This record gives sequence, structure tokens and C-alpha cells, in this order.
Amino acid sequence: MYHCLKLSLSVCLCVCVCVCLFQALHQLYYDPNIENKNLAQKWLMQAQVSPQAWQFCWVLLRPEKVPEIQYFGASALHTKISRYWGDIPAEQYDTLKTQLFSQIARFASGSKIVLTRLCVALASLALNMMPEVWPGAVSEMVHMFQEEGGEVDGRARCLALLELLTVLPEEFQTSRLPQYRNIRAWCRRCIPIFVIKVTLRTNAAIYKGHVKRVGMGLKISQRNVQSVLLFSIRALLEQVEHWQSFLALVNMIMFCTGIPGHYPVNIYSRKSTKNACYQRDDIMSFEAEKQAVYLQVYRPVYFQLVDVLLHKAQFPTDEEYASWSSDEKEQFRIYRVDISDTLMYVYEMLGAELLSNLYDKLGRLLTNTEQTTTWQHTEALLYGFQSIAETIDVNYSDVIPGLIGLIPRININNIQLADTVMFTIGALAEWLADHPVMLSSVLPLVLQALGNPDLSVSSVSTLKKICRECKYDLPPYATNIVAVSQEVLIKQIHKTSQCMWLMQALGFLLSALPVEEILRNLHSLITPYIQQLEKLSEETPNPSNKLAIIHILGLLSNLFTTLDITKQEEESGENAPPIKSAPPQTGPNPVVVVLQQVFALIQTVLSKWLNDSQVVEAVCAIFEKSVKTLLHDFAPMVSQLSEMLGQMYSTIPQASALDLTRQMVHIFASETNHFPPIKALFELVTSVTLTIFQQGSDNTLIPMR
Repeated sequence: MYHCLKLSLSVCLCVCVCVCLFQALHQLYYDPNIENKNLAQKWLMQAQVSPQAWQFCWVLLRPEKVPEIQYFGASALHTKISRYWGDIPAEQYDTLKTQLFSQIARFASGSKIVLTRLCVALASLALNMMPEVWPGAVSEMVHMFQEEGGEVDGRARCLALLELLTVLPEEFQTSRLPQYRNIRAWCRRCIPIFVIKVTLRTNAAIYKGHVKRVGMGLKISQRNVQSVLLFSIRALLEQVEHWQSFLALVNMIMFCTGIPGHYPVNIYSRKSTKNACYQRDDIMSFEAEKQAVYLQVYRPVYFQLVDVLLHKAQFPTDEEYASWSSDEKEQFRIYRVDISDTLMYVYEMLGAELLSNLYDKLGRLLTNTEQTTTWQHTEALLYGFQSIAETIDVNYSDVIPGLIGLIPRININNIQLADTVMFTIGALAEWLADHPVMLSSVLPLVLQALGNPDLSVSSVSTLKKICRECKYDLPPYATNIVAVSQEVLIKQIHKTSQCMWLMQALGFLLSALPVEEILRNLHSLITPYIQQLEKLSEETPNPSNKLAIIHILGLLSNLFTTLDITKQEEESGENAPPIKSAPPQTGPNPVVVVLQQVFALIQTVLSKWLNDSQVVEAVCAIFEKSVKTLLHDFAPMVSQLSEMLGQMYSTIPQASALDLTRQMVHIFASETNHFPPIKALFELVTSVTLTIFQQGSDNTLIPMR
């Protein structure tokens, strides 16, 4: 009688708690009042750790409940197992395990978030029971989800197993298990079972068949298999007797990475592109003798990995790519960056053989007229070269001359392919500086691309790299480069940032020319802008002509940033080859000549825009960048610039003028010839600034924007 009464009270209490739980969960998810949400969350956290959680968690998991309620039930179950394991009598372990298997099987075709939490709960249960109570945990898990029959189809069982094997090592890392349970010992117990049951099955029904079918049609995540396999690699590398299993495991990773589809539209995980990095670090952590053995065996695997990664880096068809959203295109770009980073790791393992491998494939692709190919394949191989050449010194590679020779043979009929061709040429700019005879093969392609607004970033950045690295070999091409650049600037093909890069490129280019040629090119290049600035200076200030003025001043300042006729290259070492440099220049510095010619015009602009901090900042930037580049060659401008700065600062104090003053004082204060104007400027700026401080916060400096 007493037992029945006690049981009925327990049931009533559970029912009451469930009613309160439903109300609290509704309040947490749907109540707009943040205070009510916080109160509900606090109460729910207390409910999760209460003794009643063992009862209500199963009620919340019932099929008729919404996923939010089911998720809370699964989370409560995990909390009780992981943090209150001691509350469970040993005789109830098997019952709890059976219930969890049943719930996972039911949710294998249901809510993904609930399935994951249930798998985490079972993983926590297994870790608490291994190895004494449940020594064959992983084996039994695999067996349970391999069994045919029931209401769960093979695909759902496969995904549930992969999810379980994914969270198992993750749960181990965050569990509160005693320290004596060493991870390597656990791996030795679990991995052989997993490898035998999954990796080495000849029919691969539980893995390859389902994963391939799902990967092609149902957009699965590769996270599951990747996490499980990477967790296993370190242990297998340390166990020579499992070498065949290790190779099978690596092949499985390759298979996962090579699943058809494109990230992020068909595949959700980027983790596979990082596998080579982890494996390389694992191998390099061994002593030299073991490293040599593993590297020898592993080389074919890495070449296979390169093939798979470059295949995954290929763009989809033009029609499919056009259907992608801008966010999907950006995610795919980032995915390709991950692949690029991985290829750098692979190069450290394979060295020059990798470049030779890529070159052979590209050569066969471009020279075999009988073989039909797509632009995507060509682009991916070039992307491989670009990825390596951007960060690795390829100057001594014997395949780069052949690559430069192949580039003009590429049928560039696609923007993505053209972009990669440009970036590849830019990545080889240092190599071209050592092999200037090859410039004639690629420079026409770059200048042609300069007129295409869709290739703005790639073409301008590549020209800038070539002009910076190869400027002493470019005089024969200077006239053509300046003419093409001037044409695209006048037509306003490029955005503001690319226009600034282009001006920097021209500054590098002109630096290697004789002064007379520099002045002649400067005259043709900047005269249209000076004329436009004269017209703008006569107009009444308005937002439209303000932007035009700032743009023109920005073009001049970027040109003067890199136009340096005195800068010499430093030698890289005692045995370095002779460094190319421009012939000694005589006469006034071309930048100073131009600044003196436009100085009055700049003063006119300032007279109308002195109260606008952005225009003042743009004016100061011209002189600041010129001073940084020319240093003491700026001397002829010191007197008149000091006077103008004093007038500007005493009229309307601005931070950009103060910064330019600081730079002038730093460079010229110690020179006797320039001490008087610098002293007068310093005294004036100090006096005005102290007056501002004395007057208080009502009269402060106008900051830079």
C-alpha cells in the first residue's frame, strides 16, 4: 500500500514538473521579455540537475514533442550521465544503454540536433563504463548500427553511427574522467575494432556506399568521418603492426575528401582540407629514422591528396556557379584558401617533385589536342602553382620556365580562369626579376587584362608586383605600360583602391627611368588630373566635387609613395648576385619638381576646404608620403611647406597637419640650412596647441577620419 502511494506521488510529481518545464521552455523561446527569459533559463538549468530529471527526460523525448523540448530532454539526460554518474545503480546500466540505443535509432531519421545530443549522452555513458563494465563499447556500437531490419533505413543508420563515432572522442576530451584513463590506451582498444568493422570491410556497405550516395544527392557534412579518422591517426602511426590499417584509414580520408560536390552547396565541411597539415605534424613529431620511413611510404598518398584537393578546388559549371548566392561564392573562396594553405604543407613534404607533377599535368592538358578538357581543370592546376609560388621560394625550380611558356597557350575564355592566370603571374614576379627575358611572354597578357573591369584586382595587383620586382628590366616596356595605365585611368575602369594601386605601380616603374623620361611621363600622366583639379578649385564646395578632389589628391600621393630615384636595393648576402639599380640621377628630384609646380594650386584648394578634415588630410598625405620616400631630397620644399603648415594650423588646427609637422621636425630640425623655418613652424604649432589646451575642450583639434 505504501509502495503504491509512493509510486503514484512520484508520477504526479513528474507530471507537475513536466508541465512546469513546458511552460518554462515556451517562456525561454517565445517570451519577448528578456527578464522572463533569464528566469526561465535559470530554472531550467536547476531542473536539469534535479533528481526528477531521470524521469522527465524520457517524457520530453516523446515523438509528439517539438524539437526544442526534445533537445532539452536529451541535454538533461547527458547532464545527468556525465555529472551524476554515481547516482545510477550498476544494475540499471544495461537498461539505460538499451534506452539510449532505442532513442538514437528513432532520431536517426529525425531532428539532427536531438540526435547529436543523444549520441553525446551515449558517448558519456560508454566512457564511464569502459573498460571495466563495457570493454567492447565501440564494437557493440558498430554492430548495433550494422544490423538490418527495423524501421530505420541504411542511410540513417550510417549517419547515426558516424555521428556517434564523431562525438565519442570529442566527449572524451571534455569529460571529467580520472586522469589514469590514458587516451592512447583507449585508442589501442577501440581503433582495431573500428578499422576492422568499418574501414576494411570489402563491401563497404556501412560506409562507402551510403556516404557516396548521400554525398551526391543529400548534402551531408563530412565532419563525422573526418573527426573519427583524425582522432585515430596518431595512435596508428605509433603501432607498426597496424600499418595496413593505417593506409586503409588514409584511403578512407581520401575517399571522404573526394566525395562529389562543391563546398558549401553540396558539402558542408571544410575540415578535410586540413587533414594533411595534421598528418604532416604527426609524422614530423617522430625521430629522424621513423620520419624517413613514414615519408617514403607516405609520398604516394600525398600525391593522391594533391589530386583530390585540386579536384575539390575546381569551380562548378558556369550555369551552376551563376545560381550560387554571394554568400556561397564567398564561402567557396575561403574553402579554396584552405586548400591553398594545405598545398603549402604538402610542398614541405614533397618539395620540387610537387611542382614537376603539376607542370606535367598542365603540359599534357594544354598540348594534347585530342583530349577534351574544361577550363576548370586548367584553372585548378594553375591555382596549385599559385598557392605554392605565393609563399615558397620557387626561384630555383626548373619547371617555372616551362610554366611561363605554357601560360600564353591557355585559352582564356572565363573570368575565373583569367583571374587565376593573373594571380599566378603575380606570384612569379620575383622569379621574373631573375629571368627578365620571360617578361615579354606574360606582360602583354597583364596589360590586356588591365582593361577588363572584372579582372581589376588581379590585373592591377599583378602589374604592381611586376613593376616593384622587375622595375630595372621594364624600361623597354615603360611607354606601353604608361599608355595602357593612363587609358584605363581616364576611362575610370577601376575602383578607387585599384586606381591607387595602379599609381603605385607606375611609381615603381618610373623610378628606374632617367629623370628626363620620368618628367615627360609624369607630365602626360598627371596633367589631366591637374587640369581637373584646377576646375574643381574654382567651384563652390559640395559633396560631389569633394570626392573628386580627394580622389585626385589620393592618386598623386600614391604615385609619390613609390617614385624614388635614389632608393637602392640591399644585397641579400655575401655571395649574392649583383643587385640591379638605376643609373645615378642628376638634377632636381622629379617629385619635388611636380610638387613645386602644383603647390599654388594646392593652396587654392585649401583656401576653400580648410575646414574639411578629409580634404586637409588628403593634402597632407601628398607631402607626408613624399617626405617619407624622399627624406632629405625633399629639402627644396621645406621652407614653403613649413609656411603653409603654419598658416593651416593657426587658422584651423587639424591632426593631419600636426602629424606632418612632427615628421618635418624629425627629419629637418638638425639641418642648419632648414633650421629657421622648422623652428618657426615648431614654435607656432606649440603656441597654438598650448592655447587650445588653456581654453579648454570647447576649442579642440579636428581629428583625422
